[in-house]
Amino acid sequence: MQQANEQRKMTNYRWTMVILLFAATTINYLDRQVLSLTWDEFIKPEFHWDENHYGTITAIFSIVYAGSMLFAGRFVDWLGTKRGFLWAIAVWSVGACLHALCGVITERYVGLNTAAELMQATGDTAVIISTISMYCFIVARIVLAVGESGNFPAAIKVTAEYFPKKDRAYATSIFNAGASVGALLAPLSIPILAKYMGWEMSFIIIGVLGFIWMGFWVFMYKKPEEHPRVSKEELAYILSDREAENRTEADEAADKDRKISFVQCFKYKQTWSFAFGKFMTDGVWWFFLFWAPSYLNTQFGIKTSDGLGVALIFTLYAITMLSIYGGKLPSIIVRKTGQHPYMARMKAMLIFAFVPLLVLLAQPLGTISPWFPVILIGLGGAAHQSWSANIFSTVGDMFPKAAIATITGIGGMAGGVGSMILQKVAGELFVYSGETNLTFLGFEGKPAGYFIIFCFCAVAYLIGWVVMKSLVPKYKPITDL
Repeated sequence: MQQANEQRKMTNYRWTMVILLFAATTINYLDRQVLSLTWDEFIKPEFHWDENHYGTITAIFSIVYAGSMLFAGRFVDWLGTKRGFLWAIAVWSVGACLHALCGVITERYVGLNTAAELMQATGDTAVIISTISMYCFIVARIVLAVGESGNFPAAIKVTAEYFPKKDRAYATSIFNAGASVGALLAPLSIPILAKYMGWEMSFIIIGVLGFIWMGFWVFMYKKPEEHPRVSKEELAYILSDREAENRTEADEAADKDRKISFVQCFKYKQTWSFAFGKFMTDGVWWFFLFWAPSYLNTQFGIKTSDGLGVALIFTLYAITMLSIYGGKLPSIIVRKTGQHPYMARMKAMLIFAFVPLLVLLAQPLGTISPWFPVILIGLGGAAHQSWSANIFSTVGDMFPKAAIATITGIGGMAGGVGSMILQKVAGELFVYSGETNLTFLGFEGKPAGYFIIFCFCAVAYLIGWVVMKSLVPKYKPITDL
């Protein structure tokens, strides 16, 4: 009798999946952050880089990530969630470790033997070193981008498999918080590794974490219908949308077997709505991620390996952790108003779109203390992550499961294109503003360049939301794919 009662209890294995997704996303962002936390202090002087070199590398990473996202979603849909995720994290972990070889390759190409000799080079040799090293990092970054592009399509597909629509934004906000945790752990570990073990070892040690994660994924993931750790009660809860929408098992099976072409996906306004929202906003988060350490060094002379630098970067990303609560807001709106989850999500996203306006005050208040821009950028980052958790969930609201990874990939591609443009423009702008002593709203030189970019970051979400709402003014699920 007691055993029968235990069997009737609803398990919560779906949250174990969220923990795995959270760990993968944390590793994803740790790997992505190694370069941003080492280039200005350790790599830049060794290879004679300036902001333009770094901007080119991050821009190419963004565009390759964008193009790969388009195919990563299809790849995950075709290969299946389990194997697709394994391939993705294996590729990006290899790419992370490849960065460590860039110095060796550059030394061999120019005929020098040590990092000290690279730093002492002048004239044409210094130009060759900066160019060759940049190309080496671009190759490693391309491999990293191809692999990392599979993370979000696979993760969003897992949440669609394991959660009903009303819980997906919250589940997404939890695993998406791995981006903030990865960025949070990065300044506590990467500069120290680079300082005491060399920047090369920081790439290798962080890269190996992905291979460890793969072992857990192999043994812990199965589809909920097939998983022995998922009780009948939990499975019924996971599939509760089916009953609410009068769908049968045959309908679900038909969705899984359905083949969807890219051309079909692009004919829907819902696809364009999601893609535009990602295009306008992904670059903002990546700008904060890639350029915050360099901003502190440029604006305030604070290095990431300094105690103050570590504290500032840690605080910035600690604030972004507030985004965990951002995924909960739509559920609160649904509970209080009875609205469909999609409409509640759009209301929540509008609220989050206003928060980045605080970034407009980053430069003016930065004249008082570096803590002010860090706090304001952190709040903007928290708003982005809350926005991101909800915009990802709109895909599951409107598209059948068979299309979720593909549509997520299309949106990711759009976000990567937007990021590429912003990263390249930022790099060019910072070099130009420094050389010409550009003036903007009372700031001169590179600080003026940062102010210009901050102005765009502040309004990007409101523009994205308005266009999304114009394209899909009311909840309208896709039923004819």
